[in-house]
Amino acid sequence: AYPKYLDSYLKEQNVRIKMEPGDEEVLKNTVDFISFSYYVSVCETAQDMDMGEGNLIGGVANPYLKASEWGWQIDPVGLRIVLNQFYDRYQKPLFIVENGLGAVDQLVKDEHGNLTVEDDYRIDYMKQHLIEVGHAIEDGVDVMGYTSWGCIDLVSASTAELKKRYGFIYVDRNDDGTGTLARYRKKSFYWYQDVIGTNGDCLNED
Repeated sequence: AYPKYLDSYLKEQNVRIKMEPGDEEVLKNTVDFISFSYYVSVCETAQDMDMGEGNLIGGVANPYLKASEWGWQIDPVGLRIVLNQFYDRYQKPLFIVENGLGAVDQLVKDEHGNLTVEDDYRIDYMKQHLIEVGHAIEDGVDVMGYTSWGCIDLVSASTAELKKRYGFIYVDRNDDGTGTLARYRKKSFYWYQDVIGTNGDCLNED
């Protein structure tokens, strides 16, 4: 449906939309849900400031936010804001289809001698974002799902790098093509497994 303020704007511009019988009802029947990706927020300014380092979108750096190794600003509260804005605007269930942290991971041995990655930084990133998703649900937003990016290390689409890792599973492959392709479960693998198994209840535990 067209918002009412658009009716006033079109009238001021001397524009009349010709509607046929049934058109208004057809407009209301669009999609069943809205999906989107969320990684980062950006700021804009009228002042002369350095551009943010994020490699996909512009904007300036927010001095109140931390950033990833690739300069993407980490803003969990921004996800809650976006969820509320989208739901207020469209009144459709929302599906977060991508969310994650690209980082340089290092293989280490755990207490049992098994290779893993102690990626507490990834766990903290995802935990804070999922907590804000919970707050948005409490706000009344209909969130139908969440999927992380990605479950297993792969080539980063934004930088064409293998060293920019997102997964819960480490893949032994490097930018120069070396590596065995062996897989190792990171610390975040077991953490996310617990998140799924408890339906998010473990997010509120210290």
